[in-house]
Amino acid sequence: MDYELLIVGSGPAGQQAAWQAARLGKRVAMVERKPSLGGAGLQTGTIPSKALREVAFFASRAGERGMRGAFGRAIANRHAMLGDAMRRKESVIAKQESVILKRLLGSGVALIPGDASFVDAHTVEIVDAKGGVRRITAEVIVLAAGSRPRRPESVPFDKQTVLDSTSVLKLRQLPASMLVVGGGVIACEFVSIFAAMGVEVTVVDSHAQLLDYLSDDVVGVLAEAFAGMGVRFHMQERVELIERLEDGGVRTTLKSGKRIETDVVLYAQGREPNTAALKPENAGIELDQGWIAVNGCFQTNVPHIYAVGDLIGRPALASTGMAQGDAAVLHAFTGETHATADNMPMAIYTIPELSWVGTTEKELRRQGKQPGVDYVVGRGFFRESARGQIIGENSGMLKMIVDVRSEKLIGVHIVGESASELIHIGQLVMNLGGSVRDLVSNVFNYPTLAECYKLASYDCLERLPGNPT
Repeated sequence: MDYELLIVGSGPAGQQAAWQAARLGKRVAMVERKPSLGGAGLQTGTIPSKALREVAFFASRAGERGMRGAFGRAIANRHAMLGDAMRRKESVIAKQESVILKRLLGSGVALIPGDASFVDAHTVEIVDAKGGVRRITAEVIVLAAGSRPRRPESVPFDKQTVLDSTSVLKLRQLPASMLVVGGGVIACEFVSIFAAMGVEVTVVDSHAQLLDYLSDDVVGVLAEAFAGMGVRFHMQERVELIERLEDGGVRTTLKSGKRIETDVVLYAQGREPNTAALKPENAGIELDQGWIAVNGCFQTNVPHIYAVGDLIGRPALASTGMAQGDAAVLHAFTGETHATADNMPMAIYTIPELSWVGTTEKELRRQGKQPGVDYVVGRGFFRESARGQIIGENSGMLKMIVDVRSEKLIGVHIVGESASELIHIGQLVMNLGGSVRDLVSNVFNYPTLAECYKLASYDCLERLPGNPT
């Protein structure tokens, strides 16, 4: 075999697999079809949108604190703000790509540019940008080719007025108005970014609430923040037709008959796996509605071929993809079943941020409460903490769900500034088997937003049987 391990895709999951294999002393090669490293996570998804979000966040905070117009609307040159945001995005991408390249080369990983597809279960054909073809064999293959935005044929995408989550990152002028189709993670993040930069944003979604799998009290804080930025909602509506207009702009017709005209439309309803180009059938790999089916060790039905990251479906996060890359390589070369944390944190980088770990009240109610599980809920509000008052974070909330019998945390949900950082405290307590009383006895820096854990813990204790109300 040419290599002991061949990885297809250079996103977070592929990178982690490469580094893990290099630490084990394996001969590793990585194939990447794009001219730049990092996959969608770095080039067109996670990192670019978060870099844009930071500029939008500071614009929104400046408005709230009265330093300039509400949520940045009074900024003299809105297009200059977008230019600053794009430059920040490109700078972050370039720096991160340099870090990734140095780490891969420093680990002895061979980088091979081109499109990869299976010839057989151990052989991959690679076609480079000039049409050159080579074949590579490997003992173990890890597929980490990622995903792309879903683009229905009925939607007239043109990368200028009808956009997906990739092309929207290449805008050079802020539109005056935008319609966002979708109410999921990607849609909500872009609603935040553009509304905070002064764009009149309208949301159309088929569900009754944004992020419908989360509890309504948590999402309600986010929805109120959106409304405060002037976002309009058309919930429980579906799109019938999207038309580009001859004189510019886009007309969107809903199934209810409503017509909405905006400068641009962002279609953000799901992603699709990059499986077809891999020709998985040549290796005998089984698919599940286009996604690659894997077992608990991330093996496909072909034992020496593994799949990680977006290719295998939810949760399709950079953090989980990296953990999967580690686990796949360890299993392939050591037989070890890599133990990852039971409770994985999730984060949505909206304005304000939203993050959670563990179960939700909605899940518990849907299951009629889990067998043998009764729970109480406690809340700590940012406005009640000194740090929240100092930074003017009045709407933030930390919510804890506690098992009545064991007094252990079974869920933490945070909406507000730094939610994606704060969530790790709750995650560690859960994974270490800690209880609500451990949080009460812990000492937090003062003033910090982390104190909200204590506020929520005291609220839980008051609701637990046998405690004073």
